[in-house]
Amino acid sequence: MLKADQGQLEADDRRLDGKKLTIGIVQARFNAGVTDALAYACKAELLALGVLDKNITHIQVPGALEVPVALQALAEKLSFDALIALGCIIRGETYHFELVANESGAGVSRVALDYQIPIANAILTTEDMAQAQARQTDKGRDAARAAVEMANLLDTLS
Repeated sequence: MLKADQGQLEADDRRLDGKKLTIGIVQARFNAGVTDALAYACKAELLALGVLDKNITHIQVPGALEVPVALQALAEKLSFDALIALGCIIRGETYHFELVANESGAGVSRVALDYQIPIANAILTTEDMAQAQARQTDKGRDAARAAVEMANLLDTLS
């Protein structure tokens, strides 16, 4: 292996090192089959990245619209290095899909900016259940990796 390649691998390892991190997960229960799979994949990846089980707080809320207020409560009251939002919004026949998708997304972003805490947003927005199920495992893992990477990045910037 080239010296430059080895250096990049070491940088990648540090970027995804979760050993010292405390992570909060907020999971919407609506479409529980999908959100449970998201949570399982997310938590498994956090553990694989070295986050200790005792340093993972996992709470559930009724639906995607409730996720931002729970994230805000965690950001205000507890010390987390990063948070993760999990949910599943499937398009229906009414405008409700757009309302829930837009407002939950805006709320998650607002909490991240207001509290200067990285939040990995894995609230799926899909056309149907098949699309949600096709994404549930990868997006759960992706959220864990994004949370760890961003927590480490913000730590180096502070």
